[in-house]
Amino acid sequence: MERNSFIEQSSRTLDRLERGLGALEHEALDVQLSGDVLTLAFDDGSRYVINAHSAAGQIWMAADLNAWHFDFVADRACWIAAKTSDELLSTVERLVAAKLGTAVRL
Repeated sequence: MERNSFIEQSSRTLDRLERGLGALEHEALDVQLSGDVLTLAFDDGSRYVINAHSAAGQIWMAADLNAWHFDFVADRACWIAAKTSDELLSTVERLVAAKLGTAVRL
């Protein structure tokens, strides 16, 4: 993916995640976007980190001792992890919902 396209797509995605998760207004979750790094801090002390890695042209996510590297798939207009076929938004929804004990839709 061309660098400018990557920056546009990844920024759009991180903004969407920040808005969607921030709108939950859940007392056990703090959502912080700083540059190209989105940090989800939970009241149990755990953190999930989602960041745009421009050198690799991927969005990386670390959560619960797991890591994903998501590539943008243009014909599906979403970010997919090649190793697991997980889609970024649904993966975040699933993990955050399990952590908070409530449904999450992004």
